[in-house]
Amino acid sequence: MARAVSKRRTVFFTVLAWIVALVIFFPILYTIITSFKSETEAIQGFNLIPSGTVESYAAVQAQSNYFKFFLNSVIISVGSTFLALLISVPAAWAMAFSPTPRTKDVLMWMLSTKMMPAAAVMVPIYLLFRDFGLLDSRFGLTIMLTMINLPIVVWMLYTYFREIPGEILEAARMDGASLWGEIAYVLTPMAVPGIASTMLLNIILAWNEAFWTIRLTTTNAAPLTAFIASFSSPQGLFWAKLSAASTLAIAPILIMGWFSQKQLVRGLTFGAVK
Repeated sequence: MARAVSKRRTVFFTVLAWIVALVIFFPILYTIITSFKSETEAIQGFNLIPSGTVESYAAVQAQSNYFKFFLNSVIISVGSTFLALLISVPAAWAMAFSPTPRTKDVLMWMLSTKMMPAAAVMVPIYLLFRDFGLLDSRFGLTIMLTMINLPIVVWMLYTYFREIPGEILEAARMDGASLWGEIAYVLTPMAVPGIASTMLLNIILAWNEAFWTIRLTTTNAAPLTAFIASFSSPQGLFWAKLSAASTLAIAPILIMGWFSQKQLVRGLTFGAVK
């Protein structure tokens, strides 16, 4: 029987949740507000009332072609996500339904690769990209971001697949389903919420990756993270222009996250409530 919750307690936690949400969102909000200020207003100090000018956006577009960077971000993030799913779905299936005594060790080893500082492998990775001609290429960045986020994707899918009863897959095998038919027509449809949330999270992580995208690109394959970095110059930081560039960079992923939040939450809690 569910425990009754008082109205006062409900209101308290609702207000607390809104406060926490506003604190987390405030840096983004202030960045958007600053983008509608002139450079003079932006350096004068804290002020939540913008003048409403769009001169910073005009200056940003005049200095750099936003849509070129945007297209690179879309290709790299979506491409790396689908490539990661292509690899991780069979891998997670094998670990979830055909485990070995070393399965947990492999999972921990994969997760441990995320603990290594990126700077520790920057030189060998850069040299490999140089020798294979992958510097400043969309293909090279797609491969790189796939490898970076693959451990997280495998872990998430493994968790989701563990919640699916193995008897269903055994029934599919008895009906004559092949291995790939079992994965494509039985397992994948049942894990759609988990796969969708994994895909959305991976797109967000790839979209926001800055360390490698800035160091492995110059012009041709530079995504929006490099677009933002280009407004930090030796002449100083132009806060209004930098805020405008940041707003343009985060707007697409922010809108996508807003419209897909129900699917994301549903996937992240997949199997958590019996």
